[in-house]
Amino acid sequence: MKHKTVLLEETIKALKIKKNGIYVDCTLGGGGHSESILDELGESGKLIAIDQDSFAIKKSKERLKAYKNIIYIKDNFSNLKNILDNLEIKKIDGILLDLGVSSFQLDNRERGFSYWDESILDMRMDQDSGIDAKFIINNYTLKEITRVFGDYGEEKNAFKFAKAIVKARENIEIKTNKELIDIIKLTLSEKEKRKQGHPARKIFQALRIEVNQELKVLEEVLPLIVEKLNTGGRLVIITFHSIEDRIVKKFMKKNENPCECPADFPICICNKVPLLKIIGNKPILPNDEEIDVNSRSRSSKLRIAEKI
Repeated sequence: MKHKTVLLEETIKALKIKKNGIYVDCTLGGGGHSESILDELGESGKLIAIDQDSFAIKKSKERLKAYKNIIYIKDNFSNLKNILDNLEIKKIDGILLDLGVSSFQLDNRERGFSYWDESILDMRMDQDSGIDAKFIINNYTLKEITRVFGDYGEEKNAFKFAKAIVKARENIEIKTNKELIDIIKLTLSEKEKRKQGHPARKIFQALRIEVNQELKVLEEVLPLIVEKLNTGGRLVIITFHSIEDRIVKKFMKKNENPCECPADFPICICNKVPLLKIIGNKPILPNDEEIDVNSRSRSSKLRIAEKI
């Protein structure tokens, strides 16, 4: 499937791009958002495009070869401060985090992200680092697997699935997506089997988050982003599941209203100063037309905040 950029027009509008501004795309992916940002920039503007996936950078370099004011960085966006410091960039005018998995990652069987194909359990966004999903499934304890499925997949059958996995691996190493899915399906009741949606969807989400430490990285980078934004600079984040969205929503609200004084205090004495202004009362969602064209956009939510 060709990669389709989610909430493209809404994202570019949200960034309020200045011709001579400095912008960061923390999740380059297929390069769709980056291309539209570059189209808005003048010759003196600059885009820093970050991705931990070598393949994503290679593909985007081909797509964006006509543009001269883009700097590619292969790294995790958790290292944003060091990246900008190394480039001698003190402040930026806008930053985008598109937290979804790109279509070419999902559709590449060798990457192991999809539960529709038989492939080796991997799910690493950075192929050069860290543990993969196969290691987690075959080495984590019952308690640890239950935690991952429950916390990151919000899976009500977390313990049941984890117990079945631990029992199955006593006899054979679980190597492929299909082997994992078969174990999960064997634990389901007839009623559960009739439910809509793939029974392993939440499990695969949980594994991907654990493999890539996605929530930890998100929580760590948000304060760094605010520190690096110019006054009036925009923070634009696209999330794809409720756990990420809650983290982003909570962070933005906390930085818009940081006061920790009791509600009955007549004046603030904690001296916590607001750093952000939330733009819009609710997140921006894809319209029906976009969902029809790209079903993977269905769960996306876009939130915007401005540095004050």
